[in-house]
Amino acid sequence: MSTTLPFENVSPCEYADALPREQFMDYAIKPLWFGVPRIAGPAFTVKCEPGDHLMLHAAIYRAKAGDIIVVEADDKFAVAGGNVCAIAQSRGIKGFVIDGVIRDIAETRENQFPVFARGVVPKPGAKKCISPLNQPIHCGGVKVHAGDIIVADEEGIAVIPQDQAENAFDIAKARGNKDASMTLEEWQAQHQEKVEATLAKLGFSD
Repeated sequence: MSTTLPFENVSPCEYADALPREQFMDYAIKPLWFGVPRIAGPAFTVKCEPGDHLMLHAAIYRAKAGDIIVVEADDKFAVAGGNVCAIAQSRGIKGFVIDGVIRDIAETRENQFPVFARGVVPKPGAKKCISPLNQPIHCGGVKVHAGDIIVADEEGIAVIPQDQAENAFDIAKARGNKDASMTLEEWQAQHQEKVEATLAKLGFSD
């Protein structure tokens, strides 16, 4: 299974070689505490209706250990707080990626639970609206399907379609290995040659 690959060993920057731009979330969805580690795992998708957070609260009892809960919400009301994050963490959920906001960030930071979101708001949402879980959602401008591989860290968030996961990992790993094997001087020589060749091709002259 592709989900057994060590996707977290490769930066989202390396997946840029393997995926189109539309598979990377908007930069406004970012780590909510300093030092958030890179996380990777299959998406458990949730849609919260505007002003409501019921389905995320349902999801923390349904997602499997190793999943990343990915949420489509609004940014007017918090969809989770410290206790919800702590329960998710205790159940082995790797983290949250939320197109929306949470609260109780101090508790979440203290517990070292990875959360990527637009920010924090004190006021929580309601528990009145249901919607199906693990359906396609939009998060950070990306269409996310259940089971897609999420790779998230301080560099950004990659969404790898499940049927492309193994190939994307291989491409990204090869890029990372190539860069790691070169000294800065070697990289600079290759880079400068490429830059100058491109400038000449485009007709640039000093």
